[in-house]
Amino acid sequence: MGKAGRVLKSVLEQYNISQIKLAAQLGVGRSNVYRWANEVRDPTSETVIAIIKALEEINPEAAVEFKKQYMDDANP
Repeated sequence: MGKAGRVLKSVLEQYNISQIKLAAQLGVGRSNVYRWANEVRDPTSETVIAIIKALEEINPEAAVEFKKQYMDDANP
């Protein structure tokens, strides 16, 4: 599976953001966030953008960290 799930899980843990809170901000079921964070399913590119926007609303620092880790070529 892709990098987005690993980064998402890391950022949620690092900033103590629950999957339920992110799911509510995104307007999706918690099971979707669970699947992304546990690399069962990759989020689409549109969903990655939505995740960033949702994280910006919850905790702007978490959004910055997600983008940093996601875009880091040294961390595949």
